[in-house]
Amino acid sequence: FQNNNFIALINEKAKRHGINFQIVVNNLLISCVYLTVRHAIEATWLNDRDQFLFPNTCWENDNEFQNDCLTIALFHSQNRINSKYGTNHWIPFTEQEVDSREKFESNFMTDFINGKLQYEETNTLFTEEEQRTKPLEFSEEAKEVFNAGRELWKYYHKQPGCNVNASLYDIREHFQGRNEKGKMNNKSDDETYTELISNLRNKLKILQAKIVPKIYEYEFLKK
Repeated sequence: FQNNNFIALINEKAKRHGINFQIVVNNLLISCVYLTVRHAIEATWLNDRDQFLFPNTCWENDNEFQNDCLTIALFHSQNRINSKYGTNHWIPFTEQEVDSREKFESNFMTDFINGKLQYEETNTLFTEEEQRTKPLEFSEEAKEVFNAGRELWKYYHKQPGCNVNASLYDIREHFQGRNEKGKMNNKSDDETYTELISNLRNKLKILQAKIVPKIYEYEFLKK
């Protein structure tokens, strides 16, 4: 738990992140499970020495759990993908959904969600053709997160001169700005944005609470 702040989705290898690996289509869900499990439970003085473990294999057959983790990773504050460092492949909506004025550079994520991508046969999570071609099915709690996120994206795309390829990190930076030390501010003067991001975070907390029992059931952690 003490090192959870270093678990993030980032564009490039950073000095503060000791272990790095490339996220590709074959390990995308695994990566999102990893990030989500590490961040779903708040660190306290009671659990901050608990060790994350190699889980049992039951999670591999739980598609809802995997898709919940994908949803959390897409909208979590530790998703620090920044479009200025390369193409943003993490946009969770289509252009039509957010009223984008231009086409995105990448529709990877929505293609992935809608089952439009092909995977290598080397990954045991995607050995069945059905798993590789069908759209992902999301829980009601995950759908609520997507709905909240969609409203945030739509509001951002109404802003003059917005970056159509913006990531969640870019959107937060746009509205919250940075202080004199270059650190992103915690709050924004835009009341509509504040309401939208607060709603998204609340929906995200509900989804995170939903998967906590499974984190212990699948033995990522032991009580």
